[in-house]
Amino acid sequence: MSRCFSFTESKNGCYRSSFTKSGLRSTITDLKDGTVMHCWVPKTHKESEPEPEPEPEPKPNLLLIHGLGANALWQWADVIRHVTPYFNVYVPDLVFFGDSFTTRPERSESFQAECVMRVMEANSVRKLSLVGLSYGGFVGYSMAAQFKEAVERVVLCCAGVCMEDKDLRNGVFRVSDLEEAVRILVPQTPEKLKELMGYTLFRPRPFGFIPSCLLTDFIDAMCAEYVEEKRDLIRAIPKDRKLENLPKISQPTLIIWGDHDRIFPLELGHRLKTHLGDNAQLVVIKNVGHAFSVEKPKEFYKHLKSFLVDLQFPTKSNESTSQGSK
Repeated sequence: MSRCFSFTESKNGCYRSSFTKSGLRSTITDLKDGTVMHCWVPKTHKESEPEPEPEPEPKPNLLLIHGLGANALWQWADVIRHVTPYFNVYVPDLVFFGDSFTTRPERSESFQAECVMRVMEANSVRKLSLVGLSYGGFVGYSMAAQFKEAVERVVLCCAGVCMEDKDLRNGVFRVSDLEEAVRILVPQTPEKLKELMGYTLFRPRPFGFIPSCLLTDFIDAMCAEYVEEKRDLIRAIPKDRKLENLPKISQPTLIIWGDHDRIFPLELGHRLKTHLGDNAQLVVIKNVGHAFSVEKPKEFYKHLKSFLVDLQFPTKSNESTSQGSK
């Protein structure tokens, strides 16, 4: 018997409406190599308008790259209305998320970066700044390294790009077994979804009171497709990963981390700051976990605006701690 109502799909529809009201439209780009990419892009202006006003100063372009879990709508819904007044905003679904997929065998963040960049080129975007959440930060970092001339400013949010394969063996992570981590990060049961939420939030909600049917509904809507492909994306991250092989990106970079991150510990944020040197600023948000964009959205946006809109980049002190509001 099919489900009559899905809370997750209903919420998804609300987010789609929110994106549309923010001036974005849904697009599909066929890359002609077995890869199809979905992306939210700025709506085109109507060709015939009575006595158009003088053209305003063109907005810069901003790319928002989601992490693992739900599609891009869910992960950027609270941010989108704040950034569209300042930027032409592009929000792709990464390969194997939302309506994006590929028949090709590649699973690296480098491949994801190439696919996203090809979508940007298809939309005639030559210069952009980007924000990457978690896994999206891996993809964003790879874009900054590969496409130096196109990427201008970079924001990396709790993205452990400086991790090494030996970190799993050396106890850096709460879950040291890669296959167990894969089962948690791509949950297929309500129990695993509760476990994932416990790792991502600093103060986990009383998930025991959430009906399993709601958790199952979310899994069916957001986590049931391309399960092995998504797990392969995670398996590819630590494979032969060495800090010495990580290129140093040259763009001004803001690194944002939660002080109680249980997915990618804060140690990796400090490691990335050291790797990039004076070109990067590390902001540590207090009393939040991996999902600080959910736990303290106002604090998150404050730092985005300071770096991307106000173009502030401290030169004397490149590390700061933000208390924020609860």
